Amino acid sequence: MKRALLATTLLAALTGPALADGHEIKMGLILGFTGPIESLTPGMADAAELAWREVSDSGLLLDGSTIVSIRADSTCIDAAAATSAAERLITSDNVVAIMGADCSGVTTAIANNAAVPNGVVMVSPSATSPALSSIEDDGHFFRTAPSDARQGEVLAEIVRDAGYEEVAITYTNNDYGKGLSDSFQSAYEALGGNVSITAAHEDGKADYSAEVAALDAAGGDALVVLGYLDQGGRGIIQGALDAGSYDRFVLADGMIGQSLIDAIGEDLEGTVGSLPGSDSDNATNFLAHAAAAGVDADGPFRPESYDAAALLALAIQAAGSTDRAAVKDAMIGVANAPGIKIEAGQLDYGLFLVKNGVNIDYVGATNVEFLENGDIPGSYKELVVEGGAFETKSVR
Repeated sequence: MKRALLATTLLAALTGPALADGHEIKMGLILGFTGPIESLTPGMADAAELAWREVSDSGLLLDGSTIVSIRADSTCIDAAAATSAAERLITSDNVVAIMGADCSGVTTAIANNAAVPNGVVMVSPSATSPALSSIEDDGHFFRTAPSDARQGEVLAEIVRDAGYEEVAITYTNNDYGKGLSDSFQSAYEALGGNVSITAAHEDGKADYSAEVAALDAAGGDALVVLGYLDQGGRGIIQGALDAGSYDRFVLADGMIGQSLIDAIGEDLEGTVGSLPGSDSDNATNFLAHAAAAGVDADGPFRPESYDAAALLALAIQAAGSTDRAAVKDAMIGVANAPGIKIEAGQLDYGLFLVKNGVNIDYVGATNVEFLENGDIPGSYKELVVEGGAFETKSVR
């Protein structure tokens, strides 16, 4: 780490400031700034734009070019609105690539209807549906969060280790919720657990008493909530508590965020869950780096957002231009071994190496390594609510 920091200091002295006439490169950033995860997305956007700010400030991107971030709202749940927003980014704003989207359904819609047809690379930091592993994307879609095919297995292990022999499952009625529910149920039953009921719920409802009544009638040691923390999932939990149906809960990544604890309160104490991430040195260093830059990166999908944005910038450098096809072709090369490892906060060093024909292996904050289909293997934190906050108990 110290050697790399010394190298970047020397590079800054050698290369000087950005060119005054440097080109502005427009990049799209599409997340659900409204909707069922709206409390998560500001932090994700800030983390992504931190990476782009570092790249711009370095003066090394395409000989002094800077990145301009153009935000758009995916809504997380409205596929038509998300596609329209992405089309505006691609056609009107002429962005080179897209960081996003977030929720799996809108991400699939954007990829199929806007990004891939127009040859635009997109990197999602949080879309985790297993179905995205096999979309026909012609190499344009990547993600820095792992598939729920793996999360279902990890969550099943957490639930069995917690001693829950029978659970009820409620999931948000979309690609993300259904895919994760299927993955979890299959893995949980393979470990000897029993599922009393599997029931979908819709987001945006004012009353979930009917859904809670059905879950209550089925029973179980705990209620597994595979939804979104700012709408349906939170409504289900509050309804279950009000009705006295369940007092033990299991959550997956879409339900992880401080806003849920703030809304529900101490009744969530002891709740267990899963979230992509790790406690590696890379992850720890990223948090310190972001804090020094005035960015709070300690939150769901913030490291993944930083890495997604960083990879896009490094791919532009490797492509030697903003040509969309060339950027697509450069993605795997900057992300995977072999090459000099580049961590979060070392983007200037990475840009310099790429410019001079040296292979890099961007590991970033989340130990990125793309599979052939644009997925990553990833790791998961085992979480528990203690003292009014989500605490990491282990990494799996």
